[in-house]
Amino acid sequence: MEFEILDVVALFIILAGLFIFTNTYFLKLPSSIGLMIMALLLSLVILGSGLIFPDFRAGTMRLLQDYEYREVIFEVILTFLLFAGALNIDFKRLAEEKGSVLILAIFGVIISTMITGTGAYYILNAIGLHIDYIYCLVFGALISPTDPIAVISTVKRYNVSEKLRIRIEGESLFNDGIAVVFALALLDLESKELDHIIHFADLVQTFILDITGGVIIGVILGFICFKLLDFIDNEQSELEILVTVALLMASTQLAHLEAIEVSGKQAAVVMGLVVGNQGKSDKLVGAASEYVFKFWHLMEQSLNAILYVLIGMEMLIIPLQMNYFAAGFFAFALVLFARWSSVFIPIKLMSRTRSFDPKTISIMTWGSLRGGVPIALSLTLPEFEGRDLIITMTYVVVVVSILYQGLTVNRMLKTTVGYRPITDED
Repeated sequence: MEFEILDVVALFIILAGLFIFTNTYFLKLPSSIGLMIMALLLSLVILGSGLIFPDFRAGTMRLLQDYEYREVIFEVILTFLLFAGALNIDFKRLAEEKGSVLILAIFGVIISTMITGTGAYYILNAIGLHIDYIYCLVFGALISPTDPIAVISTVKRYNVSEKLRIRIEGESLFNDGIAVVFALALLDLESKELDHIIHFADLVQTFILDITGGVIIGVILGFICFKLLDFIDNEQSELEILVTVALLMASTQLAHLEAIEVSGKQAAVVMGLVVGNQGKSDKLVGAASEYVFKFWHLMEQSLNAILYVLIGMEMLIIPLQMNYFAAGFFAFALVLFARWSSVFIPIKLMSRTRSFDPKTISIMTWGSLRGGVPIALSLTLPEFEGRDLIITMTYVVVVVSILYQGLTVNRMLKTTVGYRPITDED
């Protein structure tokens, strides 16, 4: 059976809708946990069916291998997810904590990348899996982003202070874009250096230029988008939605112009912050209709579900080697330690001038679930020796993080930290 690209898109959308429906009405779990459980069940169903019907598994694998998903995942799904997540962040409150948020996001990603990458390099070589150091750093960068949807939905259910909630939400949002830029900067540096030697000055320069350029593009196009939304009558909600989509895609194309080459993902985050908060501002209430925000909320939930469908199907294309999976479990412990370090160090340094809630480090460490962004990034990596190993480790870390941390974070908030769930009386 031959699949057309529209058949593949339709299949992913159908499965994503089925996942969301099943979790909403039957499993009733936090979205990331429910979607991950169904993704694993999908893997088992496909693998089990392949034993009984070999042609079925062969056809499914051909479906995954015949179509190039990298560009679609990276340029569309990731961009839309980052924009949609930023659209709902309260920028005014975030601005009050901008220093803490940016320090936690930027230095947190750098610390996490260095610890994870360096640790992975020595662990992998110790168990007989050789991979270049720079690719271990790429793994450290791509596994650093936390899942904003999971983090925010968890925190909102507990009586966490407003200051801590804003810091957690902002850091979770910005570390996505920053980690993407850092991973791409490392890959770009590797492609230029034939000797595979990391030149720190070049890495810093690429990183800063990508971030700065992305922020400038995001601010400019975000402001243009807001002005257009303010000009358009709110009854023309379909036109408002098209404007946001068009300018978001324009930011991606502009960022990739050969003369510019900056971070389109950082542009998407900043553009979402500008549009979302200008559109909801007190001075210009109604600049964007509520349907714009509902549309992007739908896009966020749907695309996130599609990523989990891909996670379920990914089991078919990753090599089922026990040493790769063992490396993934080692990597999970390493990633968790790196996350703790990346939160502990900046907070301890900032504590001299800023106040932090008790147990902030515990909450930001254990509540930092990995989600679809690391999976999407790993699937978009170019071909190199060790790519399958990185994809497998990413898969294991994300699965264990969502199921183990996700199913225990509520208990941690109640018992260890002492927060209580928010009730209607609150």
